Amino acid sequence: MLKIAANLSFLYQELPFLDRFKAAAKDGFKGVEYLFPYDWNGPELLNLLKDNGLTQVLFNAGAGNWTAGERGLASLSGRQQEFRDSIFQALEYAAALQCSQIHFMAGLRDETISQSEQLDIYHQNLAFAAQECAKRDVVALIEPINTSDMPGFFLESVTMAASTLNTVDHPNLKIQFDMYHVQRTDGDICKQYLANADNIAHIQIANPPYRYEPDNGEINYPYIFDFLKSHEYSGWVGCEYKPSTTASQTLGWAKEFLIR
Repeated sequence: MLKIAANLSFLYQELPFLDRFKAAAKDGFKGVEYLFPYDWNGPELLNLLKDNGLTQVLFNAGAGNWTAGERGLASLSGRQQEFRDSIFQALEYAAALQCSQIHFMAGLRDETISQSEQLDIYHQNLAFAAQECAKRDVVALIEPINTSDMPGFFLESVTMAASTLNTVDHPNLKIQFDMYHVQRTDGDICKQYLANADNIAHIQIANPPYRYEPDNGEINYPYIFDFLKSHEYSGWVGCEYKPSTTASQTLGWAKEFLIR
């Protein structure tokens, strides 16, 4: 059976963030993920996880000035020390939350340097992140994000992510495979999954065109779920979608995966 995790940055937004853990557990989730934990202290979040029988599946390293529009540091010129600081901050939280995966966002295209120069910075930063994460048994993840939803995002396709892994050549660097972004960028979800299966450590789901729940949109998720099970995918599947109503009301598709 697939293991599904509630993304608390997307689901249960009618509740204060710290109340979303209990709501997810009540709906039958056993894992959670979210964008950033840094507004709260690790022990406080760990208590919420333990009290609700939840596993912390994933969170992002610091991504720069999010409110000002920054979307990651990993490829940015002149920000290398800030990126390294974000690695160690994230690793402290990973240890506190007993979390085994961290996502490092690439950032936006920097037009002040060439694309090849930015790519070199990206590869060097990711090599360092993968190395430091490996020391602590944490997997470093990169995620291609479609540039319609996030204009200018540097890591724009699964093909580019696969090339990045090949260049960095570190076994601890893996792909976060978000099916919503893959569909919006190139389609051929199953074909792209198979081409990169050995390097995919985490999956996220939502349904275009509106990024709604899996049974509300253009992707045939019952087929996708059967496909993943037939290929023995063993990682987590994060529900990073925008509920068309409330999160609890949109979980009809997930009954076979939720543990109540």
